[in-house]
Parts: sequence; structure tokens; C-alpha cells
Amino acid sequence: MAGAGPVGLMLATELRLAGTRVLVVERREEPDTAVKAGAVNTASALAFDRRGLLPALEAALRRSQPEAPRAAGSRRPPFVGHFGGIPVPADPVDRSDPDLRDRGRTGWYLMVPQVEVERVLSLRAAELGVEIRRGVEVRGFDADGAGVTAHLSGGDDVRAAWLVGCDGGHSLVRRLAGFEFTGTGPGITGRQAVVALEGGERLGQGWQHTPTGVYAHGPTPGRVRTVEFDGPPADRHAPVTAAEIEASLRRVSGVDVRVTEVISAARFTDNARQASDYRRGRVLLCGDAAHVHSPFSGQGLNLGLGDAVNLGWKLAATVRGWAPEGLLDTYTAERHPVGAWVLDWTRAQVAVMRGDADTRALRGVVADFLGTRDGATHYVKRVSGLWQRYDLGGGHPLVGATMPDLRLDDGTRLAEHAHGGRALLVDLAADDRLAAAAEPYAERLELIRGGSQGSGLSGLLVRPDGVVAWASADGDTAGLETALIRWLGTGTGRPG
Repeated sequence: MAGAGPVGLMLATELRLAGTRVLVVERREEPDTAVKAGAVNTASALAFDRRGLLPALEAALRRSQPEAPRAAGSRRPPFVGHFGGIPVPADPVDRSDPDLRDRGRTGWYLMVPQVEVERVLSLRAAELGVEIRRGVEVRGFDADGAGVTAHLSGGDDVRAAWLVGCDGGHSLVRRLAGFEFTGTGPGITGRQAVVALEGGERLGQGWQHTPTGVYAHGPTPGRVRTVEFDGPPADRHAPVTAAEIEASLRRVSGVDVRVTEVISAARFTDNARQASDYRRGRVLLCGDAAHVHSPFSGQGLNLGLGDAVNLGWKLAATVRGWAPEGLLDTYTAERHPVGAWVLDWTRAQVAVMRGDADTRALRGVVADFLGTRDGATHYVKRVSGLWQRYDLGGGHPLVGATMPDLRLDDGTRLAEHAHGGRALLVDLAADDRLAAAAEPYAERLELIRGGSQGSGLSGLLVRPDGVVAWASADGDTAGLETALIRWLGTGTGRPG
């Protein structure tokens, strides 16, 4: 595997959990500490919860943003996010909506910086015995029907059954494998940084639209972002200097500020491209290697983590030899539409950021919509990832959605039973037919037996990635055998 960022580490831990050997090579000697994503959404937090990593993520949240004591009667934060720099108010959100209520430990998102997410996953990878070689990169590879020979820097060759490119938006794996990577080119230069700033008190707080661009100041002290519509940077990979940040802030804000130190900084554009397929033979793409877009609304990290969770168990099943026919192809089929939506979501945000009169008028209309109950609720569902579900065919409404956060009668939560990374067959009605169906799959799933007050369910089959593959509310087991064969192959009762 190429790339040991959060996506590569998440995929590596999923593969190791499923019993496969993994080698990860990463060209950087040390983890990247540049300012990047600032939060994980509900879909990602639930994935961490299913693997027992949510406490570590919450601890990282406390380290990075220790909460100040709240004053009596203080209100919740006034905004739930932004769309193209348009603040989305929290008060209109319908918290009684079935998708949003009772979110429990995960909430709608956790404000954990990407560097902390990577740290949590690095520790987990080490615990599981993932081999990571830092300061090493894939320089080329030869692929055939039986596997891939990767040529590494330093002259080493490694033979593997599969190669996964988790090596970012400029993926060498993607380019060398010949993936088609189409979309729209960049039209902006964005900069985000944490800096030491003089005169910052004269800047507006939050997102500010001006005739010359968009800027944001805070809420973290020293955090600034600018967007200018003058085309992409001449050299995106050159060091971001204090003078560059200062000049951009002055141009966009019109305020005479001074940047005295850059603590962390990065550039970005609105280049929006996606691989037409995430697999070519024995080579796969995951995360930014498969799709690139601007960072607005913080979808990139979460999209990549979702890719990794979806791919991990399917690739492991293929390596171990028990995958049903076509299982690995469902990775592209399920994740490509989600990636396409994210690209359009970010394109739309760039469209409402411009400073001309027509765009200002459009921005006013969008702001009005986002201020309504339906608009704010729709926004939260989208950015939290709660809208995502896969089309797995008919049946119960839960099929294709993330498994519900059930509390069982023995006091455990269903997520606690998913720590081992296997599929779950959940018998909530003491139905011996489910136990009989589970027996041939003893090494591929865990049978959970017990009640769950008020769940309205009699049984669930949950894939290793937390997606419901079969559900019943009335004790009818029709479709269970078909779902087992479709996702877990032909049962043997022995390790795959």
C-alpha cells in the first residue's frame, strides 16, 4: 500500500483486523502536521466507534480543544457549519428528525484535527502489527494477473497480491496504472494557515465575502483562510510564507494586518476530478488518489475514511479466498456515487463565493434557504454523512444504511460487538433459525443473541463495514440466506 495518511492507516488497520498481511510505504519521514481537515463527521465517528477507537478520538478532541467551563444558561453554538462561507444557523435544525435524534456519543461531528486522527490510527496500526516503512515510496510497479511487483525507492522490490494507492491527490500509483481522472480544473487559490497575527482584531470573525474574494478568521486563535478567484497558484508546493499569507489577507479583507510567523500553512484549489473506476486489475485507489476537490465543508477526510472502511473487508475477503464473485467490484459501485456527490457539493460552494452582483444575489437566496428548518436540517444530514446509503436492493428500509446504535438488554451496545471487524448476525427474537443460518459462517460473522427494547426489529445482518445487509421486523427470515451468500460467500464453518 502506498501512503500512510489517515486513509492509508484506516485501510491498513481494517486489513490487519481481517487477518491479512499489510505493508505500507510512506515517502514522508514523519507524519504531516500541516493544517488540514478539522473534524470527522458522524459517518466517520461511527466507524471509529465500531472499532473501539471512539474513546481515543474523544481524548484527542480534549487535547486539541479543551473545553472552557460553560456559563449557566449558555446556549449551544450558533452555527452548525458553512456552505461556501454562508453560515448555517443551528437553531432551525430539526433535532427530532429520525436521522438526527439520539446521536449519543458521536453527535453530528467531532472537531478533531486531522493530525490527531492520524495519530490515533498510527497507534492502532502499531498495535495490530501493520508494517510501515517511512521515507520509502513506490517508484514504479509491474502488475499481472497474479499480483503486483512494486519497485521502491532504495532499489527494493516487493511482491504483493494487491497494490492500493492511498498516496493523495497527485497519486503516482494512479498515474502509472493509467486510471482515467476527469473533471474540472482549478480556478481559485485558497490558503489556510495558523499564524501569529498583528491587527487581527480589525478582521471580521468567521467567513467574510468581499468584492476581491473570501476570508475567514478564527474561531481558533490565529486560524485564517483566504480564497481568491485569480486562478491556481503558480507553484502549489512551494513553501507558504508569512509574506504570502499577509498579502492575500490584505488583498481580500482590505485590512492592514501583519503576519509575523507561520505555524502551519497549506494551499488548495478547487480542482475537482474523479477516477472513473477505483480498480484496474490488481491496483486499487482509495481516498484522494481516487478523487480530489476543494476542502469546503470538510468532506475530504471523511470521504476517504469511508472509502477505506468499505474497501478493507472486501479486499481482505478476496485475499483470503472466500469473497463471493464480484464482491471487490462493489467497492467502486458503492463509493463512486458518494465521491461524485462530494465533488458537486464543493463545486456549488465555489459558485456562491464569487464577488460579482449575480453571485451576491444567488448567495442571498441560498442563505435564506439554509436559514429554514428544512434547509438547515438538510445541510446537517449532508455534511454529517447521515444521508449516505447504498442501494442493496429491496427489503427493510434499513438495508443499505449504517447499522442502528442499538442498546441490547444485557447493557452492551451493538457497536461494541463490531470491534473484531467481522460481520454481525443479530438475533433479537430468540429465533433458532438465525443461529442455524450463522453456523456455516462461524469464522466470518459473530452471532449476537438478545433483546433490544423498542428497536422494532427481530433480526439484522450487518456487513463488516457496519452496513445493514438484511433486516426483519416481524420474524420473517426471507432474504437472509441470499444476503449471507451475496456478502459472505458460501459458508464452510472454517477460516476463509
